[in-house]
Amino acid sequence: MSAAIEVRAVAKIFADAEGESGGAVEAIRRADLSVATGEFVSLLGPSGCGKSTLLDIIGGLETPTSGEVVIEGEIVRGPHRKMAMVFQPMSLFPWRTALNNVEFGLELRGTDAELRRKTALAMIELVGLKGFERKYPSQLSGGMKQRLAIARALALDPDILLMDEPFGSLDEQSRRLMGLELLRIWDRTRKTIVFVTHSIEEAIQLSDRILLMSARPSVIREEISVPLPRPRSMESLTSDVAKDIERRIWAALMQDVSAGGIDAA
Repeated sequence: MSAAIEVRAVAKIFADAEGESGGAVEAIRRADLSVATGEFVSLLGPSGCGKSTLLDIIGGLETPTSGEVVIEGEIVRGPHRKMAMVFQPMSLFPWRTALNNVEFGLELRGTDAELRRKTALAMIELVGLKGFERKYPSQLSGGMKQRLAIARALALDPDILLMDEPFGSLDEQSRRLMGLELLRIWDRTRKTIVFVTHSIEEAIQLSDRILLMSARPSVIREEISVPLPRPRSMESLTSDVAKDIERRIWAALMQDVSAGGIDAA
């Protein structure tokens, strides 16, 4: 498969508030990775290791201090039409209905009203919210709001979906069910997905590969394939393969603990 995303020697240093180098924070020392078209890849690592920062750099929301990100052969210099992002804070507009929320990005693009409505309705049906088109976000559960955020991103028909802990605010039961729902949507659309999570179980449940980041200043310390058959189920997480992957990840994380590198913030 061809590469949809290439991250080449990306580093990120945040200067302190006065711009002085003495208080600078080296978030990412070096990140090199490649994501194939249609692949589901998770970024996993300890808190504060720079997972979200790296995702923002891929999405063009942050500029790397050095290195570059290439999307389908084009260097990223800002937000890209081929990518859409889904965040944990869902940023839905409370004054707009579910349908109007999904239409929003298409409005900004100047999409014809009839096509905009048709596309939004199709995406709402895809994420399982048919019948809730006229509801407002306050009338939806947390899981339904997250489905709506995914529908809004998919309405733009991106090649690549970047997801930053999208289920982090949900309870455990809802989170697991949303993981299965995301897998159903991914199976239908085969979008390229880069998914940030701090949950080992979630990464194993969803991913083709897990990229394990070290404690700050981070590097991609290990690449772990997840050879579980698809379609995935909750039962697959109890398999010997899944348990072996979980032990391997915990062993790597404990190395950071032993080295005093875990940032609990």
